[in-house]
Amino acid sequence: MDVRLADKRALVCASSSGLGYACAAALLREGVSVWINGRDEERLLAAQQRLKAETGGRVFTVAGDITTLQGREALLAACPDADILVNNNAGPPPGNFFDFDEQTWLSALQGNLLAPLMLIRALIPGMRERKFGRIINITSAMVSTPRAHMTLSAASRAGLTAACKGLSRECIVDNVTINNLLPERFDTPRQQQMAQVAMKQSGITFEQARQRQIDSIPAGRMGQPAEFGAACVYLCSDLSGFITGQNMHLDGGAYPALL
Repeated sequence: MDVRLADKRALVCASSSGLGYACAAALLREGVSVWINGRDEERLLAAQQRLKAETGGRVFTVAGDITTLQGREALLAACPDADILVNNNAGPPPGNFFDFDEQTWLSALQGNLLAPLMLIRALIPGMRERKFGRIINITSAMVSTPRAHMTLSAASRAGLTAACKGLSRECIVDNVTINNLLPERFDTPRQQQMAQVAMKQSGITFEQARQRQIDSIPAGRMGQPAEFGAACVYLCSDLSGFITGQNMHLDGGAYPALL
């Protein structure tokens, strides 16, 4: 399938590893020029070299923390006319609701609600003027199936989802779409972190914690990052212009509801 993305430009946030990296790799394979981002410059440069070796694509780096104004300005200055924005950031920590103080909440909202909205706000006018734009928010299954220990993630990402749903209805007339990818149980460092949390909470081994993760998925396995990247590419493509404001679950069948 020709997704007609050659010569497009993409900003992919938090992309030195995990699902952000997978999205960057998939876009590079389709001829997109990609600017990857992360806080650790050494890790970012290593990711750039791996991506070049794997894809042969044009990949650039922007080191910075997108939760800060300075970090976002650096990213936007590197590619001010991006055709594609993939919003991604480290997920808030799991934990007991009553242990989260105001500062913890503000940090979660800054990283997973306000930072992506500010990037969207900066890029949408140019996308609308050029009559092409694709915005992908990597959120979480917790948006549609909240859990008590994941309130920080559920609240901040549900807020982003609601804001973008309204905005998506205005932008679609100019061929600018906004969609959300909701991952659960992909084989990434985030799931390793969650397994370590489960080890401490339940007094089990790492291998037992990982098996619990797998047992929670009807597919009987963890998702592969490349599968996630492929979904991202489709929603970024010229062929997806009639899809906007949607939540796509990528979870091996874990989501139990019809809607």
